[in-house]
Amino acid sequence: MKFSYYMPSRIFFGPGSVKKLARGHLPGKKALLVTGGSSTTRLGYVDKVRALLQEGGADSVVYGKVHPNPTLENVDDCAAICRAEGCDFIVGLGGGSSIDTAKAAAVMATNGGAYWDYVAGGSGKGKPVPNDPLPVVAITTTAGTGTEADPWTVVTNGEEKIGFGYDGTFPTLSIVDPEFMVSVPPKMTAYQGFDALFHATEGYLASIASPMSDMFALESIRLVGKSLAEAVNNGGNMDARADIALANTLSGFVETLSSCTSEHAIEHAMSALHPDLPHGAGLIMISLEYYKVFADACADRFIEMARALGKADAKDPMDFVEALAALQAACHVDGLKMSEYGVGADGDFLKYADNALHTMGNLFRLDRKQVSREDVAGIMQRSYR
Repeated sequence: MKFSYYMPSRIFFGPGSVKKLARGHLPGKKALLVTGGSSTTRLGYVDKVRALLQEGGADSVVYGKVHPNPTLENVDDCAAICRAEGCDFIVGLGGGSSIDTAKAAAVMATNGGAYWDYVAGGSGKGKPVPNDPLPVVAITTTAGTGTEADPWTVVTNGEEKIGFGYDGTFPTLSIVDPEFMVSVPPKMTAYQGFDALFHATEGYLASIASPMSDMFALESIRLVGKSLAEAVNNGGNMDARADIALANTLSGFVETLSSCTSEHAIEHAMSALHPDLPHGAGLIMISLEYYKVFADACADRFIEMARALGKADAKDPMDFVEALAALQAACHVDGLKMSEYGVGADGDFLKYADNALHTMGNLFRLDRKQVSREDVAGIMQRSYR
């Protein structure tokens, strides 16, 4: 069996690890600090990071307008600031949206044209990126996307939500400090934790999975099964937070070595058309019906996932679906409704299937069982409430 392994990011992990930023061999002298919302400012994270950058010899300017589903406007604004201010690297501080925006802006700060010129899939032109991006430092304040440990960045143009990345978009340096995650509310802790879980499960089921990605995927699944409910229900438990932070970073390794499958493509269509829908919530909404479709195609892997998730005596592939449902109930996210976000309100689920296949059709090719647009619509219709 042949497989490749390439993950150049340097990662500092553990409580208090953000302090290592000042001595982490910063890749430049002036940073654009990219963040979103008010929480990173209110909690003092922005000031703390700016002080550490200054201690490390780098000035910084702040962009704090990243949307939960980052947009082309966010990317273009950040790239323009980099050019105007002479920034020579970018720091993404926050969840996946902030770090993904930082990665995409790093590409556009050094290259002409439009970002969608380089995106493959959908209406993207898939052109090669001529110039190296600016270096990116990733400081994650959530445990969900694994973007600190992979090259991928997800951006929406208002109708399409597509992942893009290559060797040049790996972070140069990543900080994973669970102390930055204690303030995440229970609901968002759950959404993010399930996103990390599905990166691992999809990577384990993808047809390009390898022994290396399998190792990281099963350990990520095990940590989520062990500690996500505790992190949701007792957010101050630092051991549980650290377990989920590690599960998230390991799921990023999985994304580097393997891939997501069509589950993520389907959800991207949902949140592309309904940007108020949190990505993790959308994944949870379709997950039970999604995994039922694939249980018979890779039964042994489903049994291994069930055991990793905590069902030690699992012998049937559907045991994984049962364990997944139990974890969602323990995390109080088993009652999520598509209708609350307008998803499927018109009863036309084929439009989501068409969007998913058009924008991220490559993920469908990595499924171990091929599904049609009708199958996708059926998954969503059965998940609807």
